[in-house]
Amino acid sequence: MKSAILPTFRFPQGTCIAQAQPHMGVPVTLSSPGRAVMTDLTHVRAATIAPDMGLNEARQTMIHQGVRLLFVVSEIPWMDGLITSTDLEGERPMQVINQRGVRYEDLTVADVMSPLGQLDAIDLDDLAHATVGKVVATLKHVGRRHMLVVQKGENGQGPRVRGVFSQTQIERQLGKPIDVIETASNFAEIRVSLAA
Repeated sequence: MKSAILPTFRFPQGTCIAQAQPHMGVPVTLSSPGRAVMTDLTHVRAATIAPDMGLNEARQTMIHQGVRLLFVVSEIPWMDGLITSTDLEGERPMQVINQRGVRYEDLTVADVMSPLGQLDAIDLDDLAHATVGKVVATLKHVGRRHMLVVQKGENGQGPRVRGVFSQTQIERQLGKPIDVIETASNFAEIRVSLAA
């Protein structure tokens, strides 16, 4: 028996590419569940970069992926840290350039990323009954534009990053800005901010 085929046609002029539309669902408010504004890494693939890549490559990866944060990974699935668009454009590159006497083009992700041990995180269990307002308050308290959500390890395995909170994503879902003032995370950043 001959199998049936689907009908085909030629494209008409003015054909467009469909644009992804985020699922809007129920509007988000400060009293909505905190998980409503979390990017769940079991549903969305994490954007990654190797620590030995150049900063220009990191910027291009962010643009291509449509993100402002990359997970720094030397060996999948273990995470070394994060690099954000603020790390690329902020004081860190200039500090390294001045300390080492190199050019921006010579810098790598490892030179300006935030290592894992310097990152703040929220436990997924603590998020169970938290509201978006509590998430926003936590971002403001730690002075970061991004916050990781960690799930406890099971069956003898270590913890894993389960999600990310992003100031930009929260603002998009709330439909209004939230003011998060980034704080210096190490002595060098504090010294630079005092000198400014």
